[in-house]
Amino acid sequence: MSNAFTALIWWVVPLIGLLGGLGYVLWVTQFKSKFESETTRSVGQFQRFQESFREGESTHSVDEPRSKAEGS
Repeated sequence: MSNAFTALIWWVVPLIGLLGGLGYVLWVTQFKSKFESETTRSVGQFQRFQESFREGESTHSVDEPRSKAEGS
């Protein structure tokens, strides 16, 4: 390897690390809460969706006490 390439690596690698660190700090301070609130809202909607099936199952089990073997 040439000396110029080695020197370039010594400058580029720390620069990429610095930019990555600054990008992470920017993400945490500015954008992370926005995405978390959207995720929380989405999870809440999914849980309500699941609960609607649970409520439907409990009403059907009370309404239909006979088994299939007994006939309808």
